[in-house]
Amino acid sequence: MHILIVEDNALVASGIQAGLELHGFTSDTAGSVAQAQAHMTSRQFDACVLDLGLPDGDGISLLRQWRAKGLALPVLILTARSTIEDKVAGFQTGTDDYLTKPFDLQELVLRLRALLRRAGGRTSDLLALGDCQVNMATGEVTRNGVAIDISRREWALLQALLQAHGRVLSAAQLHDSLYGLDQDVDSNTVNVHVHHLRKKLGADVIDTVRGLGFRLGARYCGGAA
Repeated sequence: MHILIVEDNALVASGIQAGLELHGFTSDTAGSVAQAQAHMTSRQFDACVLDLGLPDGDGISLLRQWRAKGLALPVLILTARSTIEDKVAGFQTGTDDYLTKPFDLQELVLRLRALLRRAGGRTSDLLALGDCQVNMATGEVTRNGVAIDISRREWALLQALLQAHGRVLSAAQLHDSLYGLDQDVDSNTVNVHVHHLRKKLGADVIDTVRGLGFRLGARYCGGAA
């Protein structure tokens, strides 16, 4: 999953980014309202970690703009503002969760996973794909009870397809789920990851929709265990 981190403290932002990547997330950072808006218009994100005190505006105002435009992106406010008034303002504006600094990275990861699970309409982190079972919380994949070695990029691609519930995702959309804005990779990389996943999990796990992109194999859609 691709996370936008809006945080003006570069050290905090880089720490969150490094921690999320260790847990299988792809992320980009924005240090201001303007940069966050630019990122949102250039790519598709699955969730946002949003600080409130930004150098060119307030995170609450930014969130209000997003919600006014109908943007349903799951948002977790991460801030030093800890009063009940601040929390009420955040939830009334449309945040999905609120976490105060200082914070524990593991708690942030768990809250993000819960947001993504709800956004995907799932009640369980365990998904069945034919003879494979996927744990969305841990990234563990087994086939007939045997653990499958899935790379971080392969996992990100599989996550994106599972979260899409059978919708077709273009190669560009999948690329955005796998790589940050500052990563320059070959245009054929998505196809390579799709090929590897099919070899590991079964040829029918991912369908190619000619001219449009890829989707989860038709018979696997909605396979919550």
